[in-house]
Amino acid sequence: MGTFQLMPFDPLSVDPSEKKRVAYFYDSDVGNYAYGAGHPMKPHRIRMAHSLIMNYGLYKKMEIYRAKPATKQEMCQFHTDEYIDFLARVTPDNLDMFSKEQIKFNVGDDCPVFDGLFEYAAISGGGSMEGAARLNRGKCDIAINYAGGLHHAKKSEASGFCYLNDIVLGIIELLRYHPRVLYIDIDVHHGDGVEEAFYTTDRVMTCSFHKYGEFFPGTGELRDIGVGKGKHHAVNVPLRDGIDDATYKSIFEPVIKRIMDWYQPSAVVLQCGGDSLSGDRLGCFNLSIKGHANCVNYVKSFNIPMMVLGGGGYTMRNVSRTWTYETGLLNNTLLDPELPYNDYYEYYGPDYQLDVRPSNMHNANSPEYLSKILSQIFSNLENTRHTPSVQMNDVPHDLEDFGDEEEDTADAMDTKGGSQFARDNIIVPDNEFYDGDDKQKSKDISDHKDGETHPRPTMSIIPPDYYEKAAADMVKELENEES
Repeated sequence: MGTFQLMPFDPLSVDPSEKKRVAYFYDSDVGNYAYGAGHPMKPHRIRMAHSLIMNYGLYKKMEIYRAKPATKQEMCQFHTDEYIDFLARVTPDNLDMFSKEQIKFNVGDDCPVFDGLFEYAAISGGGSMEGAARLNRGKCDIAINYAGGLHHAKKSEASGFCYLNDIVLGIIELLRYHPRVLYIDIDVHHGDGVEEAFYTTDRVMTCSFHKYGEFFPGTGELRDIGVGKGKHHAVNVPLRDGIDDATYKSIFEPVIKRIMDWYQPSAVVLQCGGDSLSGDRLGCFNLSIKGHANCVNYVKSFNIPMMVLGGGGYTMRNVSRTWTYETGLLNNTLLDPELPYNDYYEYYGPDYQLDVRPSNMHNANSPEYLSKILSQIFSNLENTRHTPSVQMNDVPHDLEDFGDEEEDTADAMDTKGGSQFARDNIIVPDNEFYDGDDKQKSKDISDHKDGETHPRPTMSIIPPDYYEKAAADMVKELENEES
């Protein structure tokens, strides 16, 4: 037990016949925010990933939503009122009025104040909370929010480029329906903010795979296992430089399998930080696109309601490639290695391939070192063999009733709520020759009701005439070929 064995790294595979309902959250404003010249964190990478995802045609396989940005009241479910109030009020123009607060809330070099800071944080939080709410209501099997995953933010402090901890807010939402939630973090940095938030509870198990030793944030050693009720419910896997695909798989899969078997979570949150990829500006691991994506594919194989979030990643073209590839896997699709033309095509030269290759850097993770880690983790997990019991209560009411319309009334159709009817209108069947064949008549819209309202309204970002235009373009192409 607990001996490290190097597994072969086999090619990734998917089962195209397996249908997962995937809800993908994206706000087109997110790429407009900038931390400042020279800062490694670039929200633009989310827009690059989105452009690739759309041009690969994955919009045909999943629902696409623009979540309502998180409100102050929702943010304060985890963060302190004074910290959120500061984020809402501070701007680059009035910084000198907040000199004491900047020190108190750790805002400055790593976490600069920039235009639209609060709105940027609200977009990230809204996507993760709405993703969790849709999982809770059984509206999807997988929720994706690449604007989320900001795992360093603390209760009343910004840290490591993160201001709002959207992950904690999403997990709090999941805990309203789920007795046990597992959080997995494959960012190269330790997921300290999430671990700290749930360090004393057995209802959330946190498991972080990260570089440890002379590396930000300096936390996450093997002996950090939680306290009080949460003892043994924090799992840390401290790794060394240069870990490769096969080594990562050989430690990731046994640890996650043991946690799944013994802790038996009813929902899982996976933070997919792209800075664990080879060649990252701030990272020091040596994972290829497939080594990173294998973690996503493996967690998906347990068929537990799953939320997939972004995170770090500072070589933009590699982050967008990887999140696109992983979005394909989550939709049971292996994408073509040849990149389709997209808004940022020139970023991907000179090869224009959907690939991130490993380098020849030295792997400092010896089998002896990894065996020691595994045996220690397995011995800690022995104590979680009996999953925590949760007293059953009524699900609490949502924070606020926004007075939404019923999903499929004429007034609500603009927001493309999550009903089956709206879903059928968004997703193109796999056997469809081209988009937009069977548009429902408007009469059906008013006839169909499922009587459910949404605690957090959502909005599709596909324009209403998208499919008609695509169909017209396709007909033109066919006519040109015939002539």
